[in-house]
Amino acid sequence: MTDNSLGYEKISKLLRSFAIPSIMATLVGSLYNIVDQIFIGQGVGYLGNAATNVAYPFSTICLAISLLIGIGSASRFSLYLGNKKPESAAKAAGNGISLMVILGLAYLIVGESLLSQFLKLFGATKEVFPYAQQYAGVTLVGMPFLIITNGISNLIRADGSPKYSMTCMIVGAIANTILDPIFIFVFHWGIFGAALATILGQILSFIFAVRYLWHFKTIHFEKKHFQFNIKESLKTCSMGFSSSINQIAITFVQIILYNSLTYYGAKTVYGSDIPLAACGIVMKTNAIILAIVVGISQGVQPIIGFNYGAKQYFRVREAYLLAIKWNMIVSAIGFCLLQCFPQYIISLFGDGDKLYLEFAVLFMRIYLFMVLVNGVQLLSSSFFTAIGKPMKGALLSLTRQVFFLIPLLVVLPFWFGIMGVLFAGPIADFIAFILSVVLVGKELRIQKIIAQKKDLCEQ
Repeated sequence: MTDNSLGYEKISKLLRSFAIPSIMATLVGSLYNIVDQIFIGQGVGYLGNAATNVAYPFSTICLAISLLIGIGSASRFSLYLGNKKPESAAKAAGNGISLMVILGLAYLIVGESLLSQFLKLFGATKEVFPYAQQYAGVTLVGMPFLIITNGISNLIRADGSPKYSMTCMIVGAIANTILDPIFIFVFHWGIFGAALATILGQILSFIFAVRYLWHFKTIHFEKKHFQFNIKESLKTCSMGFSSSINQIAITFVQIILYNSLTYYGAKTVYGSDIPLAACGIVMKTNAIILAIVVGISQGVQPIIGFNYGAKQYFRVREAYLLAIKWNMIVSAIGFCLLQCFPQYIISLFGDGDKLYLEFAVLFMRIYLFMVLVNGVQLLSSSFFTAIGKPMKGALLSLTRQVFFLIPLLVVLPFWFGIMGVLFAGPIADFIAFILSVVLVGKELRIQKIIAQKKDLCEQ
């Protein structure tokens, strides 16, 4: 028995208290881009939507950095607390925060310096480029604030304050949602106004997140804990690597996907810009489902990490399986909505001609067909990270994006044209799902054997 509720409280109650605020926080985070796209689609048109889509890899790279440090720091933090080492936990958290600041500023400088080159790499067409340049040039300013906010939010959840973590994200999203229509429709600032609303919301969230540093419940920060240490940083990055590499892989997939859509789309009646704009809507819609899955994953992470550190393997198994159950329920609802009502979802993002609506519906139904199971791979990757086995987590993160999806995006269009691009997604999702079930099943069996041997020794 432990004096920390993570070690004895009912798993279902813990998952509700940790995952629901986390889900709200990640949903709110994804809404930044979705709200922008909705208002831009209504106020600027589908070229504006295509521009936010082209700029979206900047956000996925930003998320990759925040996950690398945030998940890594939170995982070490939870493991140290489970082992009753609060000083080590404080050191891991403090160094992680310093690393967030350093990498956040570095990312801003590199992104602004090479903005035009990145946008061309991301697939911006001649018509879309001016919009994308204006939008990305502004939103990059908010990236350091977003990295620090997301990173600290993971630590706040691990400290046992998931509701405050949720609040940090919600206040910024509310500000963004209020300012978007004002800047776009009242001040007529167009896509610049949407970008400005985004970074103002991110700064507000940042202020709330930093405020918590003086209110940690399980540790007390001292100045020495924030001293940058390369050795500590490498340990943190190794723990967050699997979560981060998944986002990096997503960025590569986005680049290949966008360029494939414009290239093969130009050979069809849809042209280059319609597939690019439709892709943005499909990906942002899928981001809502993924945000819920990520929220469940982040919510269950401290539960799994603490109990694994405390060698309570039966609780680790229970927490993982319950998280999977939640994921399957959410994914089933998402599947039904995406397959049955795609026209209504697409219409939220503005109007377009008949060809635009036709391709967007086709894209949504085919590319997201395996949404029912693709969250299992993400949860399984986080599971391995939480128990201190980041290499297995990294392997699972890479399976869907790098080992399966990228080759399929390159090969299938040679035979099937733009339809090959669409079918690459569900095929990769299914293969990654099977591999996840096999690897996690093996790990849970090992933990069960260890737990049984431990019980025999104690008898």
